[in-house]
Amino acid sequence: MHLKGYQRGYLTRKAHPLQPIVHIGKLGITEEVVGAIDKALNDHELIKVKFVQLKQEREQVARSVSDRLQMTLVRVVGNIAIYYRHQTDAQKRVVHLPK
Repeated sequence: MHLKGYQRGYLTRKAHPLQPIVHIGKLGITEEVVGAIDKALNDHELIKVKFVQLKQEREQVARSVSDRLQMTLVRVVGNIAIYYRHQTDAQKRVVHLPK
């Protein structure tokens, strides 16, 4: 999903009070980490992922994970990546993007 600038800003502001749900450590991107990110996105739509390790490659890793799980990388701020995936079930939808 391609986000417009004001949508990206909206999601960044909405993610500000959130705590990182998944931490990427010395083992990097494992199947367990991918599964945890996928489950968190299904539950929350908007999540933060913290890079404890891989800090030098965080932008590349963040983009590769977003491509792998068909989600949108909203922004990388420091060692935190913000991800968004639109919830198709309207009853579970938490985030309502401005048009």
